[in-house]
Amino acid sequence: MNKQILGSLARVGLLLLVLTITGLAVAQQVPVPSIQLGIGGAKSQDQLSTSLQILALLTVLSIAPAILILTTAFTRIVIILSFVRTALGTQSIPPNQVIIGLSLFMTFFVMGPTFERVQKEALVPYMAKQNPISFDKAMARAQVPIKDFMLKNTYEGDLKMFLDMRKQSPKTRKDLDIVSLIPAFVISELKTAFIIGFYIFVPFIIIDLIVASVLMGMGMMMMPPVVISLPAKLLVFILADGWAVLAKAILSGYS
Repeated sequence: MNKQILGSLARVGLLLLVLTITGLAVAQQVPVPSIQLGIGGAKSQDQLSTSLQILALLTVLSIAPAILILTTAFTRIVIILSFVRTALGTQSIPPNQVIIGLSLFMTFFVMGPTFERVQKEALVPYMAKQNPISFDKAMARAQVPIKDFMLKNTYEGDLKMFLDMRKQSPKTRKDLDIVSLIPAFVISELKTAFIIGFYIFVPFIIIDLIVASVLMGMGMMMMPPVVISLPAKLLVFILADGWAVLAKAILSGYS
């Protein structure tokens, strides 16, 4: 029963996230529904069901940031940018606000095609004036593009590990439980980000070693190597057009 509740919350939260992000695109075409809050007895079973759905959506709203981080490209991007800052040795430059903001907009850039599919296949039919689809059907349609994106960027071994732990063997992608897919996707994103981070550190470590060796050879042992290596690393990063190369490499990894 707990697994069913967890799966339902994950699916509802995922749809809520997608509806929130893509809803702005059709805000000018779709009228905004009015919401009235009141206390009283439900007149029918349908009214009670709708009230419970609204309550569930408000509850899941609190975990929407976690869903945004764990079901999109945000995790990999923000970790890679943090590795770059650490490798340069600039401490808090760029500040956290800049790194998170840049990661967020790069995430929207990467997830654009996926969100467009969700808008076309789930959001627009759900909010249509004539013959709208049900909430459950919209939620099922919204999961398909998100699942496709996560599966494309998930290592088979990580996914198999979580499926084996839950003793599941889905035959098709439609049968794959999103509760097992999300942690596998996050682990894969962390693994990929750390691999890229290793390659980012290598050239900067070489610069540190060269600077330290030169200072020791000149007998300037009292001179902190970071005083010389930091401008050198910044110069190399600027000459290589580091930010543009890094952004291109990150975005091409999702193409």
